[in-house]
This record gives sequence, C-alpha cells and structure tokens, in this order.
Amino acid sequence: MATTWRTTRISQFSEEDYDLVVIGGGATGCGIALDAVTRGLKTALIEKNDFASGTSSRSTKLIHGGLRYLKQFEISLVRETGSERAIVHKLAPHLVVPEKMLLPIIENGTYSKSLTSLGLKVYDVLAGVKKEDRRKMLNKAQTLEKEPLLNPTVVKGGGYYAEYRTDDARLSLELIKTAVQKGVHAANYVEGIDFIYGEVNGEKKIRGIICQDSLTQDTFQLKAKQIINAAGPWVDELRKTNQSLSGKHLHLTKGVHIVLPHVVFPVRQSVYFDSPDGRMVFAIPRGKITYVGTTDTDYKGDKHHPRTTQEDIAYLLQAVNHLFPGLDIQKESIISSWAGLRPLVHEEGKSASEISRKDEIFFSESGLISIAGGKLTGYRKMGQRVVNAALKAMDRKHVPSKTHRITLCGGEFDDFDEVKAFKEALREKLSQGELPDYYADYLVGNYGKQVVGVLSNFEEQDEADKELALLLAELQFAIEKEMVLYPTDFFIRRTGRLYFDIESVYTYKLPIIRYFAQHFAWSEQELQEAENQLDRALTEASTFPPEQQEKVLQKVES
Repeated sequence: MATTWRTTRISQFSEEDYDLVVIGGGATGCGIALDAVTRGLKTALIEKNDFASGTSSRSTKLIHGGLRYLKQFEISLVRETGSERAIVHKLAPHLVVPEKMLLPIIENGTYSKSLTSLGLKVYDVLAGVKKEDRRKMLNKAQTLEKEPLLNPTVVKGGGYYAEYRTDDARLSLELIKTAVQKGVHAANYVEGIDFIYGEVNGEKKIRGIICQDSLTQDTFQLKAKQIINAAGPWVDELRKTNQSLSGKHLHLTKGVHIVLPHVVFPVRQSVYFDSPDGRMVFAIPRGKITYVGTTDTDYKGDKHHPRTTQEDIAYLLQAVNHLFPGLDIQKESIISSWAGLRPLVHEEGKSASEISRKDEIFFSESGLISIAGGKLTGYRKMGQRVVNAALKAMDRKHVPSKTHRITLCGGEFDDFDEVKAFKEALREKLSQGELPDYYADYLVGNYGKQVVGVLSNFEEQDEADKELALLLAELQFAIEKEMVLYPTDFFIRRTGRLYFDIESVYTYKLPIIRYFAQHFAWSEQELQEAENQLDRALTEASTFPPEQQEKVLQKVES
C-alpha cells in the first residue's frame, strides 16, 4: 500500500486476468476483497476517489446492533449486526472499542421503561452480549448520576448498555491493507467507466472493465471473470451503465453529524436520546470533542458533496437543547460537521427513517453482481454473502469464509485489556516528551500496533514544534503504508482531524501541503489545486448553507 507502488499496481492491472474485481473502496468493498482473496480468488479492487471517501467516512462511527430496529421488528438484522460487533472487536480491538451507552427514559418519549427493559434484554440475547456488559436498568437518580447534564424535569430513568465505537475510514483502510497483504491488487483514484463484454455459451457476459486513472487520465482494461459493484451511493450508476437498472433501485437518505468542543458539551459517556419528533439521536464524546447525530432525510443532490444545512443544524440543536437545556448550545459553537449518504434499497410508501437497513444483492443478466443497503457493522457478513454468490456464478467449489478469524492490520492484541495496557505505556512515554497524553488514545486508536512505525518516524523529525513533527511522522507513514495522495486524504480519512481536531488542520495545513508538494514534485499549479481542495473541505465542514442554497450549489457543481 505504499503510495509509490500505485503506478506499478495500475500497470499490473492490464496485464493480469482476475477472478474477481470489486468496484468501490468503502468498508463493504474492502470487506468483499478481503473475503474473496482469502477464499482463493485472484482479486483486484478499484475506487474512483480515495478509499472510504463516500459513506464509509461519514457514518455515526459506531459498530452497533441497531437497537431501534427492534421497534421495527427487524429481528434478523439486530441478531446479525449484534453478534458481528464482538467479532469485529476481536479483529481490531484498538479500533473497535467498547462504549457504554446511556438511554434516558423520558416523559412521553420513544421508549417507555418497560419497552426499554424488554428491548435491551432481547438485544443482549440476540447479540450474545457477555454477562458483564448486559443491560442495567437505572432509576432517575442513577440516570442523573451517570449524566448530570440531562433535564431532571423529564427524565424518569434509563437503560445502560454496551456498544462499540470506531473510526469508519480507518476500519476501511485496515481492511484494504490486510487484503493487500493477502494478495489483493488495489488502487484509489481509478474509476470504472464502462464494462467489457464477451460471449459465453451464446450469452453476452461481462468480462472486464474499462478504467481511467484520475491522476493521469490514462485508460486501461481490467479483465475479470466476475465483477462486484459495491459503489455505495453510486451503485445505480453502474447498473445503468450495465443497462440493468430495473425494478428495485436506491433510495438515498442524508445523515448529518455536528461536532462541538467537549467543554461546550461535556457529556460523561455516550447518550442515545429522544429528539422532539421521536427520532433517536446520539451524543458521543471523543477526545477533545463531542459529536451529535444523526438526521435522516431524503436526498437527491450531488453525491460527492452532501452538505450540512442550517435546517440540519437547527434540528440537531433542538434535540440537544431539549434534553440538555442547561447548556443552551448555539450554532456558533459548532466547529465541524459531516454529511453522509445511506444507499438504502427503496421501499414504496416508506419514509427515510422507515426504510430497512438490510443489505440486498442484485444480479444482472450479463453477470454484474451489485450490493446495496446494509450497515457498517455488517460489512463482514455482506462480504461473505457476495463472495458466496460470486463463487456460485463462477461454478467454483464453495470455500467457507475465513474473515471471522483474520486480524486486521494493527490489531495484533490478545484482548482489550492488552490495548489498554499498550495505551498506558504510550501515555507514560509521551509524558516524558513534549506531546500531551491525549495523543496516546489518538495514536493507538488510529494505528494500533502500527504506532511503533509512526513513533519511529516521529523520533527522526527535527521540528521544534512537536505536534507538527507528529503530523509529519503520520504523513510519512501514510505515504509508505496507506496510498495517500492528497492533503484531504490525509486530514479526513487517514487521521480524522478535519472532524475531530479541525484546529490542527487550520494550524498545520500549509506545512503539510508543502511536504506533499516536495515529496511528489508538484508544480505550483498542482500545489494550488491541492490547497484549494483542502480549503473547500474545510468550508464544507464548517459552514452551513440554507437548504435552498445547498441545492443551488449542487446544481452549479454538477
């Protein structure tokens, strides 16, 4: 995954005949690639932008079973995603970390005390939750002790249960890095622009893809026996190119999260709470910040640049100030945000919130296999089902999936206790230098055991500003190990700083851009384009147009 290998990879693409090519470098596509290669299939993956640049860097960043789906009687979805949490935690215990969740029971709220108690009990059973992590029901005093910021006039009690927090983009990256270690050929910024067809037993079948390298604009052919379309919000575009877009189609909904300094919204742990319209909203503390989300509204705009609007802000702040009235948070306190799209399968007559989160596989007559829907938590099972379908389509012998026991890059820990001990040792080491111990959680959470490589780079830096030295060390690691090409890749999807530490992006964007320019021998024009791209990302994260203005902006962009 060294950035310098990318050109070599692309030249190899046109020389190889693959069993399977995956289009889409989000969690689903990367999970499919890992599953396929470990079942003996010669596999390639292409992503038209950066890895995880779509939905897989814009979720709520939880590996959770979806408690609210119990209310919709989606028992099988809750069972599968609930049990998957423990598996993914075992595969990457540094990156998928236990997170206690408080669900306040409020007067005339979504969940009554009896429904909460029953729901959480069923949830524990379906998800196979360990005894020490099973739900506890709290009275009013206990609930307010857990979270004193809650409105005491409406809180009647609470449920306390276990979930897992992650970084969706880092999870996707570790999946593709692990897949590449196993033999997958992968490249970002490579777009599939058309399909190649051939005759098989008298029928027209897909036999490859015509691709374009976004960096050079060069086109090449990529040959394969089977193509998997895991392009998230762009699934239907590829089905249309394949002339197989009929019957079921995608229904995109937008989910927005806002980021506040933790000192402004100092919750003690994650809270899952009622909004005034009956939807449930998360407030999740993470290092220096607390983020709040999510919305769920129909979306028909620019898929590359969904925006957080003033209406989204008003909705989320109303929810926060309703249950945490003592804070009186205003939009001026918001430091960052992100908006993501859910590629759901359309169900006639259902609203955005009512549509099922189940994944679904579509088969075209020419052999294209497409997958849509699903949740981040279910990426592994989705990959398993798609590869099962591909093996069947290729008349290959069924080989069981192995991904439930393949540790992801950086996750070589026996258990979470070892992760905590590793963090503590790093915290002690950092305290002897000039970095705040905040970085122990940050570095281990991002890199796991790979942090050794980052720190080795850090020790070689001669920058007086140690935070800049750390950033340069991370960038060096990203260039050597994670195919980073642009500052936006680095600040958004390799480090998460645009969302979780936006101040550091403003402070250090120029030296980071200069490092890119020097390393890749950019022209002055290329440097300026990279700076403009990063400035646009900063603007999108921290400014909020009215909904009508967002539509105008999207029309201009398209």
